[in-house]
Amino acid sequence: MYNLLSQISAVLSKPFFNMANSLESWPIVFALILGLVGALAPCQLTGNISAVTLYGNRSIQRKIAWKDVTYFTLGKVVAFSLLGVLVWMLGRGFEQNLPLYFPWLRKIMGPLLIFVGFFMLGVIKLKGSFNLLKLSKEYKHESPFASFMLGLSFSLAFCPTMFVLFFVTLMPVVLASPYGFILPPTFALGTVIPLLVVIFVIWYLGGSGVIMKKGRKLGMVVQRIAGVLMLLLGIFDTVTYWSL
Repeated sequence: MYNLLSQISAVLSKPFFNMANSLESWPIVFALILGLVGALAPCQLTGNISAVTLYGNRSIQRKIAWKDVTYFTLGKVVAFSLLGVLVWMLGRGFEQNLPLYFPWLRKIMGPLLIFVGFFMLGVIKLKGSFNLLKLSKEYKHESPFASFMLGLSFSLAFCPTMFVLFFVTLMPVVLASPYGFILPPTFALGTVIPLLVVIFVIWYLGGSGVIMKKGRKLGMVVQRIAGVLMLLLGIFDTVTYWSL
């Protein structure tokens, strides 16, 4: 299953990877394009499709989810910035030990997507003040913190491809560049380009809240469809990374 995902990733990312290599003399552009390649890495594909499904669904049903997308992006920026700082402070010994921890962090993503899928389907309900990506009928509650944590956790879902892109390919440029400190957050911005493109298209085509305007029942149908997709992605992700 992972081999199939890797083949799909290789086909999608090869043109962008070649572009990144040709722009290595332009560190900021290099980091941005390399982040886009990272968005297409095997371990990031299901997470990014899930983010597109979640925030695209919100945008179509209610209004463009710029706030949620912003916090999601901020979570990614913080995650990659902290990783860059840790490598810079602790050196190559820390970098070499990181692969021991990332596989376990990566395995969390599948169950998390399954949880969110069941939540969107209404199978799991949370009561009280804690609200994790809850899509209520009235959409009265939003959780910027949940979007931030989702972006943070998705960023830590490393696999060999992502590890090579960030630590082996990007970090040497970071350490060699006089303004290397801005390259990890630039890389993070590159990883959310597919999501930003989808949300921008929905906004440009005037798709904000179109389903909510046409009726709440239709909106709930779309939410259920999105929940099923999230559930399937979570199952696929779990089977792939838990070797079931």
